[in-house]
Amino acid sequence: MFIDKAKVKIKSGDGGDGAVSFQREKYVAAGGPDGGDGGKGGDIVFIIDDNFSTLIDFRYKKKYIAQKGQNGAAKNCTGKNAPDLIIKVPRGTLIRDAESGRVMADMSSNERQILAKGGKGGKGNARFATPTRQAPRFAKPGFLGEEYEITLELKLIADVGLVGYPNVGKSTLISVVSAAKPKIANYHFTTLTPVLGVVRFDDEKSFVMADIPGLIQGASDGTGLGHEFLRHVERCRLIVHVVDVSGTEGRDPKLDFDIINRELKKFSEDLSGRPQIAAANKCDLATDEQIEDFRKYISEKGINLHVISAATAMGTRELINAVAAELDKLPPVKEYEVEPLTKQELDERAGAGEKYNITAGDDGVYYIESAWLEHLIRTVDMDDYSSLQYFQRILRSRGIIDKLEQMGINEGDTVNIFGFEFDFVN
Repeated sequence: MFIDKAKVKIKSGDGGDGAVSFQREKYVAAGGPDGGDGGKGGDIVFIIDDNFSTLIDFRYKKKYIAQKGQNGAAKNCTGKNAPDLIIKVPRGTLIRDAESGRVMADMSSNERQILAKGGKGGKGNARFATPTRQAPRFAKPGFLGEEYEITLELKLIADVGLVGYPNVGKSTLISVVSAAKPKIANYHFTTLTPVLGVVRFDDEKSFVMADIPGLIQGASDGTGLGHEFLRHVERCRLIVHVVDVSGTEGRDPKLDFDIINRELKKFSEDLSGRPQIAAANKCDLATDEQIEDFRKYISEKGINLHVISAATAMGTRELINAVAAELDKLPPVKEYEVEPLTKQELDERAGAGEKYNITAGDDGVYYIESAWLEHLIRTVDMDDYSSLQYFQRILRSRGIIDKLEQMGINEGDTVNIFGFEFDFVN
């Protein structure tokens, strides 16, 4: 099954929590705090695997979560960093942020792409020891990992794209000029998936050709198969427009040519401006008048025409030579530039560990909710004064106390943080 679009959620690993520990050994006087730091969470890393040709794996697995870093331990032992989660995709996969549509990565080169960075480990209580606070009973939790919903879109990487109506001979052509063996039959939509073939025209030279499933009128609006596969022509440097010059399907080849070009333009202005070579196929079934009529029509458009018969391989070598010569003049296969985060997104990410929500309940209790606060409260010893002081400083530094005062909280009112309740004291 050919799947070229998918939507999944990815989450890098949270950092491990710092440890609260004190050295207690028989012959070590005043050992002091020795809680170690937490380890780093695993990154989400995308790599290319050329053995993959579709995104079918992402149809069945929708969530990818990296491991959390190991918590710190006694004797100043730092927690182990979590391994990265490696996700393999086919070459040509474009990765976007599902919410904003921002391009996060173009998997065209062999470079690893880190899409979500793992959280840093929290500091152990040994880090908070000072001459005036010699026995800190608190540690910092690990930072939360990044989380995204992303879309994966496969855009085939080919130098040349074959376009044209169904049954005009594109599959036959690619089978003749390359080692690709697409299914060929005398009916429409024989080719249900794009087919890639490597065309060798010299001892050390070659290019990649893609047979795109047949387009028809309305393809850019979703009619037929074209809507599903037009995206695979977007990277092509050159378009070879195959036309049945014999009109065996009862269509006018000139009208076919114009309709397909209109569909390309409706799908993408950039795509419609790509260089084209026209291939008048099935010339062995056409009359001289049909061929000359089409040649005159194409020459008026300034497009190079090659008359071929893919079934008998007539003219195909000349076509390939012309394609190779044209490719030498063109820039490399298009790669999409990664779009940087906007200022708003950068600000949001910088405050990812500071977001919170406060609601005043009907019962007069102020409820505070936050992912990082739930994580933090687990490390606070509510029976230890210095630990409570640390917790209070965090609430003040993150603006939570100021927000409560803006909402009109009074001394003695109850504050609830994930079930832990205390009276507000200013």
